[in-house]
Amino acid sequence: MHSSQGPQAPQSVTLPASLDEAVAALAAMPAAVPVAGGTDLMAAVNAGLLRPAALVGLGRINEIRGWQYQDGHALLGAGLTHARMGRPDFAALIPALAAAARAAGPPQIRNAGTLGGNIATAAPTGDALPVLAALEAILVIHGPGGSRREIPVSHLLAGREMLRPGELIGFVRVPLLHAPQVFLKATGRTGPGRAVASVGLVLDPARRGVRCAIGAVAPMPLRPLEAEQWVASLIDWDGGRTLAPEALEAFGEYVAAACVPDQGEPVAPGVLHLRRTVAVLARRALGRALTS
Repeated sequence: MHSSQGPQAPQSVTLPASLDEAVAALAAMPAAVPVAGGTDLMAAVNAGLLRPAALVGLGRINEIRGWQYQDGHALLGAGLTHARMGRPDFAALIPALAAAARAAGPPQIRNAGTLGGNIATAAPTGDALPVLAALEAILVIHGPGGSRREIPVSHLLAGREMLRPGELIGFVRVPLLHAPQVFLKATGRTGPGRAVASVGLVLDPARRGVRCAIGAVAPMPLRPLEAEQWVASLIDWDGGRTLAPEALEAFGEYVAAACVPDQGEPVAPGVLHLRRTVAVLARRALGRALTS
């Protein structure tokens, strides 16, 4: 139900058929807003937070709706929907991203929401974001005049780099690690499936590394780098990837302390509860990765 004061329709809607056309349309109309699935955008419009003068719809751009292989990486189109990423063929490729896509909410959200939209909106509770951070994904940005540039997804999510006028996320490059990777999340009572905390964790046996990112506890995913390095040094990489149970427990505590700081004395009950939640998620994710 909308009041008579409800959201104003945009003045124009453009539906380009290619990335280059979309970039040209955005460059020509600086006030235009790109829209893919619209799951976050339309919520903002309906809440009266956003009144776009023009929309550039990305739904007809076939080149960004699939993926391809490229020298040990998967080049994922920004228009891939959560529903498509949740299917078995994609899950065989990047299991943690598939798990995050399946956790993204009810079917209408999964059918509409896209990978690129998830990144561009950068809502703290976006399920794909900690997985992309742990995978150290690279964004391929398309700009005016056929320009291309690449930036780490973590730079965009942390606000260190912004999309410039007329730029769009075209593709997301993800390494194919051929090693266990896990996505887990804890949901609260705040809404259907909305994460209170989430974790993306990948093993990188070639580099004897553990990469972990915690989502939903801060405005962007957090990488507990010291905890990663510490636990990676304890894993028996040559002998079945074993790790002592107490080291697994300590890893969870280490990640939680790094990602959920105290904020003064005494530590608030909410902070302690969130820290416990993060510790359990991190410990379970690593345990699952090591035994799978």
